[in-house]
Amino acid sequence: MEANASSPTDIVVEEFNKTKKDWDDAYVQTLAHIQAIEEHGKFRSAGDDVGKKESLPRLNGLAQDGLAMLSAAQFNLDLLIPQLPTDDHIQNAQFTLQSWNKQIQSLRSSLRNANLQAKANMRKAAQEERELLLGGGEESTVRRRNLQTKAGMTSAAESITESLRRTRQLMVQEVERSGSTLMAFEESTGVLKKAESEYKGHASLLTRTRNLLSTMKRQDVLDRIVLAVGFLLFSLAVLYVVSKRIGILKLQRKVVGAIKAGMAGDPINNLLQVNEPVVPNVDFDLEQPMHDEL
Repeated sequence: MEANASSPTDIVVEEFNKTKKDWDDAYVQTLAHIQAIEEHGKFRSAGDDVGKKESLPRLNGLAQDGLAMLSAAQFNLDLLIPQLPTDDHIQNAQFTLQSWNKQIQSLRSSLRNANLQAKANMRKAAQEERELLLGGGEESTVRRRNLQTKAGMTSAAESITESLRRTRQLMVQEVERSGSTLMAFEESTGVLKKAESEYKGHASLLTRTRNLLSTMKRQDVLDRIVLAVGFLLFSLAVLYVVSKRIGILKLQRKVVGAIKAGMAGDPINNLLQVNEPVVPNVDFDLEQPMHDEL
């Protein structure tokens, strides 16, 4: 860290001094505007320059802006008090804050009194103007001419003010519309991010599902092959059994047919041949001497 770098304490003290300077500047300007309001509306002679005269609403607006700046400075000082480095600084700042509060109250009261005085001045000036217009002489003529010029200038100023007011209203509407558009964009961005995260989750799920479907397809093909081979083996076994059974039946029919055919030709001889014991045909040589084995 550099040696010349300001510490947080020095930054707070500098901000405190800057706030006091802003207060002093705003206080002087606000007091000048209140004094101008108090002097507003006083009767002027025909040679006065009316073009440099500020309107009462504008003066009141400037005074209100000054009071708002003073309130902002007071608020900043209130935030800075707990951050001051020493108790002396804190005590001094608290006294300053109390003094500012009293001065703001005094300025508000002075502004109300100045507006009342301005209204009284305008009433008095109107009365004197009326008396001067009803009178005669060169001063009355000059006054009427100045009033006509002032009326034209007032009308032009009112037209310009109305135009500026409409422009400001359009700008405010446009800013609000832009803000709503930005909010809509932010909401859309949030929805898109959420949709993207959901899509990523669904993508992994779809990948697992695709793999599972591939496995099921392979298993289905294997099952079909196994079923086809099993059915083929079963069919071959059935054909073998049927063919063997058919062969046995044919042989049995042949045997039965042969027996029936033989019995139909000579049933008595056949029965005798069947019942006669079979004697083996053995040739004996009678001339051969016999040996007694005993």
